[in-house]
Amino acid sequence: MKRLPPRLFRPLAAATAATAVLGLLTAHPSSVGLATEPAASAANTATVFYYTKTKNWAAYNLHYAPDGGSWTTVPGVRMEAACTDWVKKTVSLGAADGLQATFTNGFGTWDNNAGKNYDLGTGDITVKDGVVAHSDPCAGGGDPDPTPTPGDGNKATVYYSTETLGWTTANIHYQPTGGAWTAVPGAGMQPACTGWWKHEIDLGAATTLKAAFNNGNGVWDNNRGADYALGTGRSTVKNNTVTGNAGDPCAGEVPDTKAPSVPAQVTAKADGVSVVLTARFNDGDSSNNRGGNQHTKSGNAANNDPMFRGDFKGLVNKLDYIKGLGFSAVWITPVVLNRSDYDYHGYHGYDFYKVDARLESAGASYQDLINAAHAKGMKIYQDVVYNHSSRWGAKDLFTPTVYGVRDSQWSWYYDEPNSAFEYDGLTVEPKSGKSYYTGDLWSTAEPSGNTCVDWGKPTQYTSPEGYRIYNCQWPSPTSGMFPKALYHNCWIGNWEGEDSRSCWLHDDLADLNTENPTVQNYLIGAHDKYIDMGVDGFRVDTAVHIPRTTWNRRFLPAIQERVTQQHGAEAAKNFFVFGEVAAFVNDKWNRGSVNHSAQFYTWKERKEYNADDTKAALEMYDYEQQLGTGNQPTSTNAVLQGNSYHTPDHSRFSGMNIIDMRMHMNFGDARNAFHNGKDSDDSTNDATYNVVYVDSHDYGPNKSSERYTGGTDAWAENMSLMWTFRGIPTLYYGSEIEFQKGKKIDCGPSCPLATTGRAYYGDHLQGDVKASEFGKVDSATGEIATTLSQPLVQHVQRLNQIRRAIPALQMGQYSTEGITGDMAFKRRYTNGTTDSFALVTITDGATYTGIPNGTYTDAVTGDTRTVTDGKLTVTAPGKGNIRVYVLDGPGRIGTAGTYLK
Repeated sequence: MKRLPPRLFRPLAAATAATAVLGLLTAHPSSVGLATEPAASAANTATVFYYTKTKNWAAYNLHYAPDGGSWTTVPGVRMEAACTDWVKKTVSLGAADGLQATFTNGFGTWDNNAGKNYDLGTGDITVKDGVVAHSDPCAGGGDPDPTPTPGDGNKATVYYSTETLGWTTANIHYQPTGGAWTAVPGAGMQPACTGWWKHEIDLGAATTLKAAFNNGNGVWDNNRGADYALGTGRSTVKNNTVTGNAGDPCAGEVPDTKAPSVPAQVTAKADGVSVVLTARFNDGDSSNNRGGNQHTKSGNAANNDPMFRGDFKGLVNKLDYIKGLGFSAVWITPVVLNRSDYDYHGYHGYDFYKVDARLESAGASYQDLINAAHAKGMKIYQDVVYNHSSRWGAKDLFTPTVYGVRDSQWSWYYDEPNSAFEYDGLTVEPKSGKSYYTGDLWSTAEPSGNTCVDWGKPTQYTSPEGYRIYNCQWPSPTSGMFPKALYHNCWIGNWEGEDSRSCWLHDDLADLNTENPTVQNYLIGAHDKYIDMGVDGFRVDTAVHIPRTTWNRRFLPAIQERVTQQHGAEAAKNFFVFGEVAAFVNDKWNRGSVNHSAQFYTWKERKEYNADDTKAALEMYDYEQQLGTGNQPTSTNAVLQGNSYHTPDHSRFSGMNIIDMRMHMNFGDARNAFHNGKDSDDSTNDATYNVVYVDSHDYGPNKSSERYTGGTDAWAENMSLMWTFRGIPTLYYGSEIEFQKGKKIDCGPSCPLATTGRAYYGDHLQGDVKASEFGKVDSATGEIATTLSQPLVQHVQRLNQIRRAIPALQMGQYSTEGITGDMAFKRRYTNGTTDSFALVTITDGATYTGIPNGTYTDAVTGDTRTVTDGKLTVTAPGKGNIRVYVLDGPGRIGTAGTYLK
């Protein structure tokens, strides 16, 4: 995210806030006919059982409020052991027929049903991984949500559509004719394909059944009280309509029901990460292209180059190009619905719960992209923004209303209101003829509850067109327009000061109060959606502008819990989170401020702070600043002990890895990047996982505003270092052909995108390409074949082949001990039967002493050396070239090109 200069719980609150947000997150279309099934009465008491195996907390508390009553004092009442994997608590409800409930470990970690609270009844109730049922799991009755075992009787296969409901799980509660109903909530249905759930039922001798459906949390679809009548064979139920003897609704879609296929330790097989801004990478569907209200002013119209041009279909169509380059993962732009004047890049989030329609097409939804990438053995890392929304706020959290008037000056900007129209970025509003409609955002009359000072009064200022500016006409943090509880109300004054976490970056980026539980629940619930879809990790934008305490208390644990719940503990361990902690200086510690240094975010907290997140952030800031740079934790996780690999100690790891800003800032020259990068590794929890790049969508090296201009040889040298040194190599799309080198990366709407580093790349991808293996292209025709013939493309392909074949280059710890040579190091990775040891030199010659004796083979040339005295000398390979001598290595890998020869 590019930084633009500003203009020249306490947990008790969680209960209240969660109740307030309930209406935002659980509303369902009334036309579907949802009803709530009455809960069984048990003398106004409830025994709540909570499943512990997924959480593994040290303690469990039930924080609850009887219906119509008050909440318990945080953290609630302590639950007691019930039986294996379960705790319980019996509570008196008085005259109430149910309760609202949340659960906590008592130390700031909560399960509040993704911000909606749990709606529970009376009697015995179980809460297991977000699903509510009614039974005693310790009474020998088995799991509360069993799936019937098929037998030799009649069968029914039931598909249920939740497309219009927004449910994240579905249960079928049914009764075979002449038989008994299942225990509430019934049997858990399995995801079949997008929007459909499936369950197979053994009916025995029966040929029909009655059924109702629910989300496990008290929301039912019982066909408006009539239940659904179903028969044998395949039936579908969608929007209260039953279709018997139906076709398979998922026949045209291969479901992706597997957990994210991230390898152990994340990078053991993650050979690279390709940065792809989908809105400008490749256009697969021109019908979703949109120019916005800056289309003409920016100069894009003259180039027939709308800002929203590329899409998921274009990316799906060229996944083989990315795989053929050798990349196993794609870091994509934020996908949420944006709303600002120039928002193609995804950083102006408006509806965090909806994928931007300008990115999707029929057959190429976001889910389709994820599925397609997984089918090719590739991962999707989604760029996410927790720090801010668009200037128009965040839908269903807070959207400001500004002063507007459709007079002779402003009628072009303030569209006529149309209550029947909802902005989605794509659909053209019929009255205005615009997709960037503004009719829902303004009012001439002062709205009820307005807090903006001097509403509608004319100011002394005019717009660039000479039009009079009015008070409250533009979203601003200092006008009182945004509620302090949900948004911060100030501009940043010091980018390395405490206010950088609590003030706006720019008037386009409304700064969320991430220490507020309502905001936290909104963001956690939104990102749960994308976790459920199967993304493999998050690149966290503007991470430094949120306190480390908030990440460590709230957002990082929430990510882990959701991945565990949906995909399993192993997937959670491998879900890759890397944060943008922007630091634009060459210091090890950013201007001496530990709180604003990238490596700081890789660590857990060292002490307890106030239960209130805002107070805790200030306490942590002051505490760590007082300790200073000399008293921060250190690590040897990325460094060999002599020649030996040692098991990394991640016990103090926060859960957030980082973009290597130190190397990025110094990649004007590979040597600078190498020496600066390793200088910070002892203060990073594990630099093995640092994401390393030269160019990005924001900056070139040394905070350059231009794409890298060091020359082809220097690019090859940079790549050689990135692909063999510790960290995860990352390439901004197009850099493999020096695309737009020397061009200004971003100038907003003041110049055409075609003249910038964010220019449309798809012209270089025209034609067909097939790749069945990483780093190898089976066939290519048209312009894409020309692109693939470029020397840096072939360089990247071979580097990826070499990296993929040598585990030490993927996961190995490194050392420069006993080595002469400027960019020379040794790396080793040991795990089970794998023991990979490599000696690497970039550009210059090197001598290695004290190394293990044995046979070493260079992966680049195939040269073989036998070491008997612990010493090996390598002559200089030249700029853009490397030597990788591997102990008992695989031999020469790949074919020589302009580089690597």
